[in-house]
Amino acid sequence: MSRIEDVLCSRLRQSLPISMVTCYDAGFSGLCQEAKIDLLLVGDSLANVVLGYSRTAEIGMPEMLHHTAAVRRGSSEAVVVADMPFGADVTPELALENGLALQRAGADAVKLEGGKFEAVRALVSGGVPVMGHLGLLPQTATSLKQTGRDAAEARQILSDAKGLEAAGACSVVLEHVPSALAAEVTSALSIATIGIGAGPHCSGQVLVLHDMLGLTARRPPFVRAFADLRSQVLKGLTDYDQAVKDHSFPA
Repeated sequence: MSRIEDVLCSRLRQSLPISMVTCYDAGFSGLCQEAKIDLLLVGDSLANVVLGYSRTAEIGMPEMLHHTAAVRRGSSEAVVVADMPFGADVTPELALENGLALQRAGADAVKLEGGKFEAVRALVSGGVPVMGHLGLLPQTATSLKQTGRDAAEARQILSDAKGLEAAGACSVVLEHVPSALAAEVTSALSIATIGIGAGPHCSGQVLVLHDMLGLTARRPPFVRAFADLRSQVLKGLTDYDQAVKDHSFPA
């Protein structure tokens, strides 16, 4: 059993919710380990919150490998999941090649968006654990509206979730779907579901680190900020600037 499967199965057996946050560097990786966060996701949200791009699809394997390695260097104990960037899993063969590269960089598992069952099978057969991702798919979404509100969308998400489990995925992220649908999917699967904007009925929750620490000026409505670091950082920077300019630092 892989490291991620061991953690997920343990939490499910004990009926303990799973905590997961995005992480992009060694410093925060070490802090997340100290906080005993269950899973660290080197998300392609890196594109937006760290690298200044407007869409997650604008980064590729070089960026994901670089930041996956940084997160691993910051924590030897954390379970690290790395996003497969846009275009990295278009064929099963390419998915396995890139999944193995992310694994060598330090990932314990990879996450891919959509019902790419053949890619999942290739990865799992090649020794790379896989987390699925359904609902809102940021790499290809044309809007940020909730997914799965109509019956056809809901049926497709449920069907894809079952297909991912059958293909060998060890868990599935459900993003921005109705709470009732997330509950239905969770009850239909024997693997863990990780929700983001999907209500309280999933096996666990994931948030973007910068959102949940209050570092971003605007956040999705389903995000709770568990700290207000933006105002503290701004104050520290402003105080430093003033101290330099009024010659009170260095004393």
